[in-house]
Amino acid sequence: MRVIIVDDHPLARAGMVGELARVGGFDVVGQAHDVDSAIAITRELKPEVVLLDVHMPGGSGGGGAEVVRACSDLYPDTKFLAISVSDAARDVVAVVRAGARGYVTKDVTGEKLADALRRVADGDAAFSARLAGFVLDAFGAGSGDVADRDDELDRLTAREQEVMRLIARGMAYKEVASELFISIKTVETHVSAVLRKLQLSNRHELARWAAARRIV
Repeated sequence: MRVIIVDDHPLARAGMVGELARVGGFDVVGQAHDVDSAIAITRELKPEVVLLDVHMPGGSGGGGAEVVRACSDLYPDTKFLAISVSDAARDVVAVVRAGARGYVTKDVTGEKLADALRRVADGDAAFSARLAGFVLDAFGAGSGDVADRDDELDRLTAREQEVMRLIARGMAYKEVASELFISIKTVETHVSAVLRKLQLSNRHELARWAAARRIV
């Protein structure tokens, strides 16, 4: 199966390439690191599946969903499987609304990632039970409530949202830095920006804020 991997972290891309090589049956024909390069390489190579990070730089700030929309004329030849550290309802529904066929989190095993890619390539959906519930809530009941805009959340950049969710889950700065392949100093900078934008005093208030919105 011909696959393109899109992620703004080189180590994350390398990890996914390595896992797919270990499992076997996949030919990673290209890689991209931002919205613009992802759109260009997808339209050029037209793979069976694009494994697509949800939050990444470039374009008009729409991340993975923007890539899917920009390549919508390639359907049904090319399918999209979203991958992210986030399992928040808002992120899941946004990229599915754009046209992705599945969504997995970055703690997925190589075997489960391979299975999700195969299912998406075959035209099936690929979600965990929890994430599938978000999709059913948003689409099965005809309700858009899950994806409604949150003005406070929209103040944060995609990277700040990633850091916010991990911190709100109780992860230490060092753990967040390792998860996102950034420095501890960068994590501290993002956390300070998040607290300032949300007008919160500390990470405990941040955890309560995130839990109240069901985004952790």
